[in-house]
Amino acid sequence: MYLHRWCVAKCNQVKIVCQRTNEKFSFFIMNDVRMLRATFVIVFILGITCSIFISLFLDYFRTPKDSVPGTKVRVFLPFPFEHNMGILREGGEITKESLELSIRKADIEPLASTTEALSSLQVALELRSLGKNDKALKLLEHALALAPKHPDVLNHYGELLEEIQKDILKADQMYFQALMQCPDHRAARANRQRVKHAVEELDTASLHRIDHKRDTVAAIPDSNPALRRAKKEAYFQHIYHTVGIEGNTMTLSQTRSVVETRMAVGGKSVVEHNEILGLDAALKYINSTLINKLGGITVEDILEIHRRVLGFVDPLESGMFRRTQVYVGGHIPPRPRHIPPLMEQFVEWLNSEAALRLHPVQYAALAHYKMVHIHPFSDGNGRTSRLLMNLILMQAGFPPVIVLKQNRHRYYRMLELANDGDVRPFIRFIAESTEQTLDLFLWATEEYISDFPAIGSSAKTIIMED
Repeated sequence: MYLHRWCVAKCNQVKIVCQRTNEKFSFFIMNDVRMLRATFVIVFILGITCSIFISLFLDYFRTPKDSVPGTKVRVFLPFPFEHNMGILREGGEITKESLELSIRKADIEPLASTTEALSSLQVALELRSLGKNDKALKLLEHALALAPKHPDVLNHYGELLEEIQKDILKADQMYFQALMQCPDHRAARANRQRVKHAVEELDTASLHRIDHKRDTVAAIPDSNPALRRAKKEAYFQHIYHTVGIEGNTMTLSQTRSVVETRMAVGGKSVVEHNEILGLDAALKYINSTLINKLGGITVEDILEIHRRVLGFVDPLESGMFRRTQVYVGGHIPPRPRHIPPLMEQFVEWLNSEAALRLHPVQYAALAHYKMVHIHPFSDGNGRTSRLLMNLILMQAGFPPVIVLKQNRHRYYRMLELANDGDVRPFIRFIAESTEQTLDLFLWATEEYISDFPAIGSSAKTIIMED
C-alpha cells in the first residue's frame, strides 16, 4: 500500500515536470516565430528603402548623354507613351515654343544638301550664260531635288522654265513658292509681278474654253443615243476612278458588274464592294435630291452625302463628324471639338455672295479643298469632297467631273501645294479634269466633235481600263 502511494506520487511529479518543460518549450517556439516574422518585415522594409535611395542616387548622378535622344538604341514600341500623345488630347494645347521648334526642324534642310544644291545652282547659271540651257535645266532640277524650299533655286528654276519651256504657269508657281519661303526675295517678287498679267490671261482663257465645251454638251439633245451611252459610261467611270484614288483595286468591268448586278466579285474584299455601293448610293441621292434642291447647301446635306458614302463600309461612323484626332501626311486637321463651328463657317462661305460670284470651276475646286482641309470625318473625306464638288458643277450645268486614278499622285501633290499657300495649281488641276470629262462627252458624240478638232486620242484614254 505504501509502495503504491509512492509510485503514484512519483508519477505525478514526472507529469508536473513534463508539463513545465512543454510550457517552456512552447514559449521558446512562439518567441522564435515572432522573431522570424519581425526579421522578414525589417528586411522587406530595408529592401524597399535601399531601392528608393539607389534610384534617387542614379537619377541625381545621371549624365546629360542619357537624356539626349538618338544617342542609344531604343526598343521600337507599337504605341507612343502618354507624354508623346499630347496632341491627341482634347484639353491639351501646343505651346508656341514646341510649334516653332517643329516647324524649324521640318523647314531647315540638311546643310550638306543645301551646299550641294547651291553648287549645282552656280554651275547651272554658268551653263546658262554659255547658252547651254538644257544642261542648266537638268542641273537646276537636281538642285531643286536637294533643296526644294531654297528661294534662289526656286526662282532660277522658274526663270529657266519660262525661258526654255515657255511654261509661264509653272514658272509663276516657282516664283510664288520662293516668296513663301522668303517674302523679301526681290528677284522672285519682280518675276511674279512681271508674269502676273500673262498668268491671269491663261487662266481666264482656260475657263472660257471650258464654258464653251459645256455649252456645246448642253446643246446635245437628251434623246441622243450616243449622249445617253456616254452618260452611262461616265457614271461607271466616275465610281471606278473615285474609289480607285482611295486605293480600291476593282477594275472598271468589275465596278460596272457590282453596280449593275449587286453580285460579289471573287478575290475582292467586302470593303471594296461596299465602297462602290456607297458611292453609287451617294451619286443617286445627289442626282435625285440635291441637284434640284431650292436654297443653299447645308451641313445636313453634306452629312447625308457622307452617310451614303460610308453607309455600307462603316454604318456607325457614316454621317457623323469624327470624334478623334487624325493626321493626313504633313497636314494636321483641326481638333474634333472645332469641326462643327468650322463646318458652319464653311457652309456660310458656300452660300456667300462672294463665293457664288466665282466661276463654277473655281467655286467647286475651292469647296473641295476647304472641306478636305477641315477633314471633318474619320474616313471618306476625299470621296465626300469630290461629290460636293460635282454637286456644285452639276448645278452649273457641268457633268460630274472624273478625277482619273492615274493622276492620284498629282492630285495629292496639288493639295499639298494648296496647304503650302498656293491653291491655284489645284484649281487648274480641277479645271483640267473638267475639260477632260467634257472631251469624253464630245468625243462620244462624234457629230459635235468638229467644233473641237484638238480632241483626239487623249480623250479616248478616259474610257479605257487600266
